[in-house]
Amino acid sequence: MPRSTAEKRAAFHALHRQGCFVIPNPWDAGSARYLESLGFEALASTSSGHAWSQARADGAMPRDAVLAHLREIVAATDLPVNADFEDGYGDTPQAVADSVRLAVATGVAGLSIEDGTGDPAAPQYPLEVAVARLAAARAAIDAAGGDTLLVGRAENFFSGQPDLDDTLARLRAYAAAGADCLYAPGIRARAQIAAVVAAVAPRPVNLLVGGTSEHTMAEIAALGVRRVSVGGGLARAAWGGFMRAAKDLAQHGRFDGFAGAAAGAELNGLFSPR
Repeated sequence: MPRSTAEKRAAFHALHRQGCFVIPNPWDAGSARYLESLGFEALASTSSGHAWSQARADGAMPRDAVLAHLREIVAATDLPVNADFEDGYGDTPQAVADSVRLAVATGVAGLSIEDGTGDPAAPQYPLEVAVARLAAARAAIDAAGGDTLLVGRAENFFSGQPDLDDTLARLRAYAAAGADCLYAPGIRARAQIAAVVAAVAPRPVNLLVGGTSEHTMAEIAALGVRRVSVGGGLARAAWGGFMRAAKDLAQHGRFDGFAGAAAGAELNGLFSPR
């Protein structure tokens, strides 16, 4: 019996209360279903992976397309899904609230709001504006029942402003504004991770590990991180294999890139009607 949206949201909140779990990022219904088959307990969308699948750059997908994508991922799996909801698709708090209301209606169990602007000259919203936008997201979630988990993201290390003190100040402010989980993508050093965890405790922290890492899951858990996402890492890995095989075929007329390809029978079995 499939779980209800309320049940998935309750399970998602429970995952954040103790321990440390991996929340991998599928980019379509098929990758979501496969990740579910491996026993993961929750999934998160990836704005970059989705955009690349639609021949667009990260950040270039319109809101309606993203909402349709979220509905597709939610429908494909019985796991809670966290939405990579970028900047909330609006500059003003009211615009963010309107977008969040639509995202909650897709059935996602959580969603993140970034403080990046996309403007190289001013890559992050001023703190007071960023807080107002996050508070608007919180209010929209509460008006819809309050059970969707809200993630506040400080984009300092992704926007060319790797100021740890400002990152910590922003995350503390986002926690005070109602974020249930905090996230500073781009931090890597143990001291940075520990500082973020301490700054917002007891609220949970998400750590991005989008490539090879010196840290193991055990070490990350020991630092107090509650969840680990991989962003576009799995999508880039898939693109890497596809690109190598296609280039070998185009440039050398060889089929070596098909070595290690998934078996069609295995995929058909995975996607047969439940």
